[in-house]
Order: sequence, then structure tokens, then C-alpha cells
Amino acid sequence: MRPSWPRTARRFGSRSAAVLVTTALALATPFPADAGVPAVERPASLVDPLIGSANSGTTYPGATLPQGMIGWSPTSTTGDQTSTGAANGYQYNVTRIRGLSLTHVNGAGCNPGAAGDVPIMPYVGDVTSSPSADTKDAVYASNFSHTAEKAVPGRYSLGLASGASADLAVSRRAGVADFTFPADRPANLLFRVSNSLNGSEDAQVDIDTAHRKVTGSVLTGAFCGRRANGGTNNRKSYYRLYFSASFDRDFSSVGTWKDGTLSAGSTTASGGEGYATGADRAGRGSGGYVGFDTSADNDVHMRIGISYVSLGGAEANLRREIAPDASVKDVADAGTRAWNRELSTVRVDGGTTDRRTTFYTALYHALMQPNLISDADGRYYGMDGAVHRLARGQRAQYSNFSGWDQYRAQIQLLALLKPRVAGDFAQSLYNFAQQNDGVWDRWVHISGATHVMTGDPSAATVATFYAMGVRNFDYEGAFDSLVRQATVPRPEGLLDAGCPGQCVGQRPNLAQYLTSHYAAQDVCHCWGGAAETLEDAVADSALAKWARLLGRDQEAAVFAERGAYWRNVFNPAATADAGYIQARKLDGSWVTPFGPGSDLGFAQGTSATYTWMVPQDVQGLAAAMGGRETAAARLDGFFHKADGSWSVRGGDALRYDPTNEPGIHAPWLYNGLGQPWKTQATVRQILDTDYGTGPSGLPGNDDLGTMSAWYVFSALGLYPQTPGSATMLLGAPVFPRALVLRPGGKSIVISAPDADATHLYIDSVRVDGRPTQRSWTGAGLTTGGGTVRFRLGEQPDTTWATAPEDLPQ
Repeated sequence: MRPSWPRTARRFGSRSAAVLVTTALALATPFPADAGVPAVERPASLVDPLIGSANSGTTYPGATLPQGMIGWSPTSTTGDQTSTGAANGYQYNVTRIRGLSLTHVNGAGCNPGAAGDVPIMPYVGDVTSSPSADTKDAVYASNFSHTAEKAVPGRYSLGLASGASADLAVSRRAGVADFTFPADRPANLLFRVSNSLNGSEDAQVDIDTAHRKVTGSVLTGAFCGRRANGGTNNRKSYYRLYFSASFDRDFSSVGTWKDGTLSAGSTTASGGEGYATGADRAGRGSGGYVGFDTSADNDVHMRIGISYVSLGGAEANLRREIAPDASVKDVADAGTRAWNRELSTVRVDGGTTDRRTTFYTALYHALMQPNLISDADGRYYGMDGAVHRLARGQRAQYSNFSGWDQYRAQIQLLALLKPRVAGDFAQSLYNFAQQNDGVWDRWVHISGATHVMTGDPSAATVATFYAMGVRNFDYEGAFDSLVRQATVPRPEGLLDAGCPGQCVGQRPNLAQYLTSHYAAQDVCHCWGGAAETLEDAVADSALAKWARLLGRDQEAAVFAERGAYWRNVFNPAATADAGYIQARKLDGSWVTPFGPGSDLGFAQGTSATYTWMVPQDVQGLAAAMGGRETAAARLDGFFHKADGSWSVRGGDALRYDPTNEPGIHAPWLYNGLGQPWKTQATVRQILDTDYGTGPSGLPGNDDLGTMSAWYVFSALGLYPQTPGSATMLLGAPVFPRALVLRPGGKSIVISAPDADATHLYIDSVRVDGRPTQRSWTGAGLTTGGGTVRFRLGEQPDTTWATAPEDLPQ
């Protein structure tokens, strides 16, 4: 049983105060009466933030709001102060923490990933030595039990074995906390300002006893900075986080530390830890502590604001978003309303409680990002190291763009449900590119260009936004900028800095690519020549579609041709009996040795997986394999073992891996191959075996909501066909009824009355009342709304949507 919330602690003023209501914290819109879809539970009550906190899902359970700047969650420890035992600071099976950190990134894959800034630790006992000198986290950390942990959207509480506890709630850029201590023991809060997940270049803490405040900052960055594949290149700073915390009572003691020296009574300290790990970093860093007399009242109330711009910005954000006398319950209640409104954009009815919990938790994770980095006054820290204001018409500057992952599913879901946020995000990426000498980085963290992964996901992302009807950004300027990136070689494209995982060239060795029409493995300056070719072909195909929508026919023709460059890395004689995607050298020869399970020439995947990564030209891929029947038979072998049993759990280099992105669209390829019933069976198998409730409910890294978005789409019976398009492929829904609420009344109603555990095949489909023999819908449904009614059966219908003229184009 999960614990109940702690009792409400002292407020700063009257007990009737409420949180200041901002746009993000407005009351949830009531459910409309529509299409026979009844009201259901408020969806936030179905979310379990602990899903994905084990099994390498790398989610975090702490308090955050939709697209919020603050994500207040534990930083764990396994006995090494320079590590956490988890990619994102929290792993379910690690039950010892050294603080509650103010920032997190959902589901990043490298360990440690990013952020985890300013761990704040409630410590029971006297501070008698430097916490930075506690390199094994033996003293200034505490065990906990999951029975003393409770997480819901926007609120998190934890009881520690030391006797202290914390109850946290947040707005978008600020938060409040009640810290409870044993009444008969010394009570302290440690501000470990330098101890971000990846370390820090510098940090500062200042204690103002007269005004009962602790302020400071940390200069950090280094996303994926410890990766073996290019990590050294990324051990750099690219943002400073500022914080301002105020308390409801005087401090009974104060002190600071730097490295191994504790200075009792001191009120200021500074110093970073560096970006190394283990012995090369252990014992370094700075911070401060404040003590409290809890003999008469053992609850300590704290308010805190953060900013990436300035200390004044942090304090202004706090004043703007949280009233001076707001309690944790006030802020948590406002957060619940915000999440209910966000999650209510998709309403589902029917199915089991576990299925609805899995669904709404996936939607929760998918809508956590992008993340705000602009202050309430519209200022933000840019990629050029200067402070900027929002562009005309822009409401917020967003960041945390895991492009290689998100362009495949998460950005489509964002465009569908939150087109205004999608437009602001597109403008944000364009703003960053303008501040970065025209370069669109493929993995943007806060204000940093990290170069992580491969390809040109920005092109695929922004083209998809436009195709799905997003218009509130400078789309002409963004298009021109992305075309320049795809056509004008840059000097960093000839560098190997950061390679293979963080190559600085966003279109590496572009001149060679434009000449050879593939990325040559021996001179590409990229992670893998075959993967780079496939990624660039997808991006260029998306640019072609965007150009066509803009009426720019010349660019459309050029990029459409480039979208077919995947053919230049398809070797029809790769093995004795089948063609595969294979890397090539500059002289045209194929890279050897080769096997379908090889990752030579690929990025986080094998040829067996990447061979299917041609969503823009399924018919062309099928033809290259010998026809649709042959391709479908090969796809069968990708999801099944030789004995016919399923193989969809990962761990086999020759078969489907649900934990990483290059192959997540593969189950939907059967639609294009004329055997859609196999998509229906395969998707349901993955939904039922790779996803679920509990901490292990995700198959692997959530990658900023990507894997969760895959679940949301698949459960609804819709999936994006290819980047740069608004077309959706049709599968079998798992809920009898669903309503996708879009702005402007352009809702999508999905009806599948027979949907249950046994009815997983499509017998027929009607779109807007008209029967269809197509296993896909045009852009009209996505951009204009409509009704899709499924009739489902228990046995596959091998005639529906199989005619060549009805296949997805």
C-alpha cells in the first residue's frame, strides 16, 4: 500500500491562499458531450510515474508539470558520489539517495544522462565534515523504502530511513516543499550545488540569514559526457541554472563547504567538480547547509524558483507562479488540474484498469517534453551564450530535443494534441539554429548543442510539424535554413571530433555525400555510413514533402530524388540468399566482414534492424527484396523465431528490438506490404508483452517520450506512416471508444465496440461513415478531424486492405 500524503505544513500567510493561476495551471476543460464517449476518471488519477523507473526505462518519478522547467526528483547513489547507478538519477532498485534534484530529463539513454541539478538533501544529524568529502555517500545520504514513497503527476513524497521526509509539489518553474524531521534530532538541509549528474564546471551558494534565503547557481552541461563513443568531446558547460529558496523560519545554524573543507558559520562558497568520474572527481565540489530548531515544530516549509537566465529570473518566476502563502497541497492541486487538462486531450473508455493506467502513463511521459527554458518574462539563454527574448508571436522557448528518437513518434503526437506547443518548439529550434551559425543540432539540451546520435532529425521533425498543420512558427525561414544545412557543406563536417556518438558535423562530409549519393564508411566522419545514409534519406524525403506543400517544386524534386539514396546502401547480394542494408567505402566497395547481425556502419542497431528503416519508400524496399510477398516473409522472420514463436522482447541481433528507435516502425510495415493483419497481431503482441504497469512497464529508454508515444498511437489504432507526412496507418485499437480532442473542434473519434483481449483483427473500417479498403488515412483526418469506426474480429481477415491500389503510398 502506498502512503497517504503528509499532513499540510505551515504556510507563510493565511490558510486560504491559493496558487497563482497561470496559463499552464488553469482549470481543466470539462469533458464535452460527444459521440457517446462517456466521462471517465480524471486521467491524472490513472498515471503511475514509477512506470519505466526500472528495466532501463530511465524515467523519473518526481514532481513536474506538462513541458515544465522544474522536475523535482531523487538523485540516488550506489556508493559513489560521482555516479547514481541510474541514467537519470533514479533507478527503482536503488533505494538510497543523496538529494532531491531540481531538474531532470525523461528517459535519456546514456548514464548519466543530463541535469540532476542542485540536489537538496534533508539530513538528520550535525554537519561535522564536508559532504563533498563523503565520496562513498556513507554519511550524508539515506536509505528509503518504496512503502514510504508516493508519486502522482505534479507531486512526490518520500520518507527516509533517517526519520526525515519530503513532500514536493511544483508549478512550471517553481516548487514548494515540506521537510519533516524528528523533533529530537538535529535537522539540516544540504544544498549540494555542484553535484549535478555529470558534475559541474562551477557552482555558487549564498546564505542570507536575515531574509531566510538560500540562493545560488551551477554551471554545467556535459550531456552524455562520459560515453565512450565520443563522450570526451562533450565534457563542456553550456548552461547555468539559478535557484532561490526561501523558508518559513529562521536558521539555527549555517555553513558551507568546498572540496574537503567544512566552514561552519560561513554563508558563501563556490567551486565545481569537473566532468570526470570516480577518483578523478571524488571529493571535489561545493555547497551549503542550513539548520533548524525542530523541537517545537518539526515541519520546515520551503519555496523555490529556478531560471536559466539569472537569479532575479528565478525569484520572479517564483513570485509569478506560486503565491507567498501557498501550501504543498495548494500547488499539488493546481498541478493535478494542469495534468488532467493535458491528459484529457485523449479520452479512452473501456479496457482494463491496468490497460488505462499503462495508456495514461504513456501519454503523461510523452507530454512531459519539450521543456520550458524561458522565464515568465519571456527571456531565455540562447545557444550563443546571450540572453534573448521570444520571437514575435512565440509564447515559450522550449528545449530538450532528442531528435533521433523523437522524430519517429513523439513529435507526431505533440503536433496532433498540442499544435501550439509544437509550433513554439519549432520556433525554438529555429531560434537555436540562428544562434548557432545556422546549424540545427540533432540533440539539444537546454541551450547546448550536444551533437548526440546521427542524421538530420530536425528536418524530419519540422517538416512533420508543418504537414500536420502546425503554422505558428517562421516556417519559410526554417525551411530555407534546413535546406542550407542539407546542401551547403561546412568545415566541421570533415572533423572526427566527438565521433562516433557525438560527431560535430550535422551533415558530415556533405560534399562527398552529394557526390557519391551515400555516406562512405571510410570518410564519412559519422557514426556509421549506412545509418547516416538511411537517416539522411528519411530527412530529405521529409524536406521534399514539405517543399511540395510550400509550392516549391524545384526543391521538392531534388529532395525527393535524395530520399531514394537508401538504395545505394542496399546490397542485393549481401548474403547468399537475401539483400541487406550494408555500409560502403568511398571506392564503392562493400564494407566487410558483413553479417545481418553486424553493427558495423550502423548506430545503436544492426543491419537486420536498419534494413527496414525505409518508411518513406516501403514499395521500393519491397521491390528491392524481390516483391511484397518476399519482403513480408522476411519481415515475419524479423518478429518470429524459426519455430514460429514470437521474438519481440529484444536481445537478438537479428530480430526486432523494442528498446531502440531504428526499428520501432517495423510492425507497421505489413500495411504497405499488403498483409495488414500481421501488423495488427504484431502490434498487439508488443503492447501486451513489452509494455505494462509497474516499474518495468517500459521496454527500455523512454527517450523523451518516444517509446511512450509509440504505445499511445498503437493503442489507439493509428501510427504515423513516415516523417514529413500527416498520413496515419491503421491498426486495431485496444479500447472500444476513444476521443482525441484537438484545438478548433477538429476532434478524432475512434470507435471499436468489440475491442478486447481476443478481438485484435480488423474486419472492416468506416471513415466518416464511408467504408474503406485502405489500411491508412489521408492527412484530412489528422488535420481536420473525423470519425473512424472499426469492426474487429478474433480471426485475421486476409482480404481487407490487401489490393495493390489500396496500399499506403
